[in-house]
Amino acid sequence: MPCYKGVCSFCLVSVFVLPCRHVGPEEHHPDRISLPIMWPSFDLLRPALALIAAISCLPASEVTARPPNVLFISIDDLNDWIEPLGGHPQAKTPHLNRLAKEGVNFSRNYCPSPGCNPSRSAVMTGYHPTTSGMYSNYQDWRKAMPDAVTLGEYFRNHGYFSAGAGKIFHYTQVAPECWDDYYPSIEQPMPDFHYPKPGTTVSMPGFDGMYGDFDWAPIPLTDEETGDGKCVDWVSKQLARTHDKPFFLACGIYRPHLPWYVPRSYFDLYPLESVQLPKILKDDADDLGDRAHDIIARGGGYHEHVIEAGQWREAVQGYLASVTFADAMLGRLLDALEKSPHADNTIVVVWSDHGWQLGEKQHWRKFALWENVARCVMMIKVPPGTTALPEGSRAGGDCQRVTSLMDIYPTLVDLCSLPEKKDLDGNSLVPLLRDPAHPWDHPAITTYDHSEYSVRTERWRYIRYIDDSEELYDHTSDPEEWHNLAGMEQHAATKRRLAAMIPKSPAPLRSDTLIELQPHHIPPYQSKKDYQNRKKAKSTEP
Repeated sequence: MPCYKGVCSFCLVSVFVLPCRHVGPEEHHPDRISLPIMWPSFDLLRPALALIAAISCLPASEVTARPPNVLFISIDDLNDWIEPLGGHPQAKTPHLNRLAKEGVNFSRNYCPSPGCNPSRSAVMTGYHPTTSGMYSNYQDWRKAMPDAVTLGEYFRNHGYFSAGAGKIFHYTQVAPECWDDYYPSIEQPMPDFHYPKPGTTVSMPGFDGMYGDFDWAPIPLTDEETGDGKCVDWVSKQLARTHDKPFFLACGIYRPHLPWYVPRSYFDLYPLESVQLPKILKDDADDLGDRAHDIIARGGGYHEHVIEAGQWREAVQGYLASVTFADAMLGRLLDALEKSPHADNTIVVVWSDHGWQLGEKQHWRKFALWENVARCVMMIKVPPGTTALPEGSRAGGDCQRVTSLMDIYPTLVDLCSLPEKKDLDGNSLVPLLRDPAHPWDHPAITTYDHSEYSVRTERWRYIRYIDDSEELYDHTSDPEEWHNLAGMEQHAATKRRLAAMIPKSPAPLRSDTLIELQPHHIPPYQSKKDYQNRKKAKSTEP
């Protein structure tokens, strides 16, 4: 007869149901706890006590099973410059290392879009931009998807407490129905951040078209005094308290999003004279088409201005410092969970919305389709005991399969045994959490604005732009994407195969979803005709 929590079921039945007598350990299991109690028989209690006996015969996992909690952590603008991904040899990220050792690190993971708003709204709704028509930072995602049920809302609808802090959706484009509680508030999700010189930059001289937060400098604050620190503290307090429902708890860590203003101690970890610049190839852009050169020059040509200002090394220092600061924020959340009463029943998901470039291909920021921008962080740790994955996720699993942020929504629905949501665009990662080498044949599709696509498989990246120019990179021999093979006839069949994976009927980018633009904003192309018209108009400018 099976035993429950070290107590033999025979003992339970004997003590409560059998006629009065001493039941000693020598009579059944000598390695189990016995209950040598003299107990009278109570015939009237026999039906209820028989039920207790039946329950005691169930496996412990079935008796104690309860819906798992979710700790959902977003890190803004984080590329592969972390130790588990090896994107920069000097990056210091001990807490991401720690999580990678405890869960599964999806090392070939890609974003649905290289912009915060379309990527985050895709993650939170489960709809790829090509499904929703939500392609650009300069759209209102809720106008594009008025009926979409967000991830937090879906959990709320199925009995969860949903709360969060910081940037999960794009700034003030909030989703009140997603949350029961939020810090600083449901309507104002972003805390205040410190600016050393409000209204101007500290390190980077401004230029025409520059994003005003394109700057970096140490600040005289403690971790706890920063905006991210306050969000982490709020979420940590939520973890520490008891809950009468399972929870979906989100925390948006804003750094390393610009500006790279973090406490000085993080800059001190990267002495300026020893900072290594990204690996680049001279004339890397020579084999690229016109549209790729437009993207490189986007926003006024950041790279040439950074070089002119003598700030390349300083910028890399600022980004690395901000990455390590974000890692420290993650560490505080992991510590808070570990100390909480929920540590053994909480799924941890860490993701970044897209990558970033700091001079590779003479390009800065996001808004491109190359590896450094499309690749992003995703790690998942599942404790033992969930119905979908009783054994828990594979500790220290390094998954080399191509995955997407689109897979988060269906994976959490699966892991938490919520009703299947059949209209989602991603795939449940449960097979890969069980076995990171499990067969998997799902390419990652990334789209920049409308009609520009990247297709990533384990070997290849294929890019097709709105002007029909193409790029093809073989990652077995060219991980830096320095050699565009698209013009070589021997790769024509590969191009055709990859191009066939691009959605055939993508949703349009509707004009009524566009927001009012700020000076540094560049309106998205809505069609090939729109691109051609603007290109022609620009060519006739004096």
